[in-house]
Amino acid sequence: MLLSLNWLREFVPFEGSAQELGDRLTMLGLENEGIVRPFAEIEDLVVGHVLTCEQHPDADKLRVCKVDVGNSGEEPLNIVCGAPNVRAGLKVAVAPVGSRLPGDVKITKAKLRGVVSLGMICSERELGLSEDHSGIMELPEHFVPGARLVDALGLDQEVLEIGITPNRGDCLSVLGLAREVALAYNLPLSLPALNLHEEGDDASAEMAVEIASPDDCPAYFGRIVDDVKTAPSAAKVRYRLLAAGMRPLSNVVDVTNYIMLELGQPLHAFDMRHLEGGKIRVQRAEEGMDFITLDNQNRKLTATDLLIWDGVKPVALAGVMGGQNSEIQPDTSRVFLEGAVFDPSLVRRTARRLALPSDASYRFERGVDQNNTLYALNRAAALIAESAGGVVRPGVCGGIVRPWKERRITFSVGRCNDLLGVNLDADFCRTTLCGVGCRLENADIADSAWTVCPPSHRPDITLEPDLIEEIGRVYGLDRIEPTLPKVSRSLQAGAEDGAYAFQLALKRWAAGIGLNEAINYSFTGQKDLDNLNLPQEGRLPIANPLSAELDVMRTEIAPGLLATLRQNLAQGAAGVRVFELARAFKASSESETGAVEVNRLGLLLYGARHDQFWPHVQADADYQDVKGLVEHLAAFFKLGVPEFAALEEHPYMLPCVQVNLNGKAIGQLGRIKPDIADIYHARKDVWYADLNADALAELFNARRVMFRGLPQFPPVRRDITLICPLSLSVQEITDKARQVKMPLLEGVELIDVYAPKDGDSRNLTFRFTFRHAQRTLKDAEVDREREKMAEFLTKNLPVKI
Repeated sequence: MLLSLNWLREFVPFEGSAQELGDRLTMLGLENEGIVRPFAEIEDLVVGHVLTCEQHPDADKLRVCKVDVGNSGEEPLNIVCGAPNVRAGLKVAVAPVGSRLPGDVKITKAKLRGVVSLGMICSERELGLSEDHSGIMELPEHFVPGARLVDALGLDQEVLEIGITPNRGDCLSVLGLAREVALAYNLPLSLPALNLHEEGDDASAEMAVEIASPDDCPAYFGRIVDDVKTAPSAAKVRYRLLAAGMRPLSNVVDVTNYIMLELGQPLHAFDMRHLEGGKIRVQRAEEGMDFITLDNQNRKLTATDLLIWDGVKPVALAGVMGGQNSEIQPDTSRVFLEGAVFDPSLVRRTARRLALPSDASYRFERGVDQNNTLYALNRAAALIAESAGGVVRPGVCGGIVRPWKERRITFSVGRCNDLLGVNLDADFCRTTLCGVGCRLENADIADSAWTVCPPSHRPDITLEPDLIEEIGRVYGLDRIEPTLPKVSRSLQAGAEDGAYAFQLALKRWAAGIGLNEAINYSFTGQKDLDNLNLPQEGRLPIANPLSAELDVMRTEIAPGLLATLRQNLAQGAAGVRVFELARAFKASSESETGAVEVNRLGLLLYGARHDQFWPHVQADADYQDVKGLVEHLAAFFKLGVPEFAALEEHPYMLPCVQVNLNGKAIGQLGRIKPDIADIYHARKDVWYADLNADALAELFNARRVMFRGLPQFPPVRRDITLICPLSLSVQEITDKARQVKMPLLEGVELIDVYAPKDGDSRNLTFRFTFRHAQRTLKDAEVDREREKMAEFLTKNLPVKI
């Protein structure tokens, strides 16, 4: 949010410096991100007085002017000018020799057709104040020659750039920040005078307003302004919009933007010639319908998008952007001015889905003050009448369909002091809460519980801790001295055993990613091992088995998980996602006990990928799911990037892939062979991963976690589609791509696959992400990196672009 000091001072009598104000707002939780000088490029320009204006001796369209720039005792400047409106007696904007104009244009001494020119008389476009280049800028007669142009025009010379957190939508306006300044410095707050004059017949019934759902639109107001003449806005409005980073368009549209910046209420102006049916409807869009917005883009809408309709057609995307079919035109004479409150979640969803952010949606998403909407609408109508010569008709169309409900919060001074760790008196708390705009009940008794009602412009205050936060930030969080908490009893710190801690972390990871833990017996049956084609060597028979079906120690944990699958399928489960972390046992003559125990992690997926309920898409788990689990595990524990290599043979999986981490084999994953899956009553593919948990623990303990700062500059992405033989794996391509010495390359990801039927090749699309740590990359240099990568891949792999 860009805050003009001149604009702010129309609300509060603040007399300090911009830096002082920025520091105070920062301590209030509104960070000053910098002080901007929006018109710094024209600060060297001065007011000039054209004393004489004569025809250039060698050019029909040039004039030779003598211009007084206030340098006493010096001759007027000789300036050659080609503007058609230059004449003697005119006050003009002069760029003297040595000054600079926007675009880093330096003014130097020049000779034009043999006549020396010691400066430049400027147009508004050359000053960056508008697009008008029809002639030089004509200044008011009372301007004093030699005065700085920025001072004479009253341009904002210091603008604060304030970072607004998402919960403080009330501060996205001059009024909102003025409230904060008044609170911080105990200054009076005054609102702009309304000066609304109405003429003509009552217009409240001329445009009926229908709202389909009060939850979508709690309030909708409209006013009609007749006899409007569109033209450029007054200089004050244009210059303030420029200082706030907005481009002036016309007097009517500029007023709506001006009020949005001033009061925080987005407004919209419709050309009434194009509103049909004498009606405004606020209603959801029809699924799949098209709508053309002001930027001339066709938008495909869904039933979650909220629209403003007239009696026949949609005319605006509510809270986001107006429609091309009702925008203000140069010949517009009747204006319907809209001020409304829309559901923030609807506006946010539409703006995000359509990638259509706007200043209006930015404010609606964070909530606007419903009790301020009508005042903002009336002030806008008054300004349009003033700037566009319009007539405001009496009467307001529409109204409130769901009144704002005051919140009531119980507050205790004692609780406030306990949470903040300070000792504030009741008077300070009372004064602060009133300064925030709250209404207090029972606040005369310090020790009693108060009832506090936050104002309508503060939807973020809903609980007592929110009130305490307000008191704390006004008091100054920097003034609260840090102290150690009192400990009533001794605390003993104990460290978990390292191996057990990692196993517990593995279980937490698996449960957190949506897998259910299975706990099976450590012994199984010889038949179960035979079903999986496991070798006889290494089996450990049990001397006194519980039953004939449980007569051997498991050499792998897959039999138990497959038995779990069968049990779940017998109970009608459509999808099974289970894991087990357990030991497998093999006979070994090298061990003192005659057996070797290895911790294994098994992951099994079957059937439906998600629960078969809305909003999940019904689809079965596949290879990408089980592979993704292994990749996620490696990333979660910072173990590195796993590599996958196809295995030609495996006892019970086909296809099967070996998983390597840091050059070390840690397990296999793949599909249980269909004939084996059939034994366990599986009618769909069973995907399984078997990992060595002890090997994972070794990698975890040996890892070196490197921390780096979050990136400060945006990434740039480029896609490359490769035509590859089926024998070439994705792993080989990504490994080769990472071999290229590209400091800017941050990541390589496969994003799409196209494999034609009966073909011997497939198309793989990879996304390459580039980023520079110190600056924003330019498209040209990223394109060069992309071409370099494409050339490298085609030279070193059997691929085509």
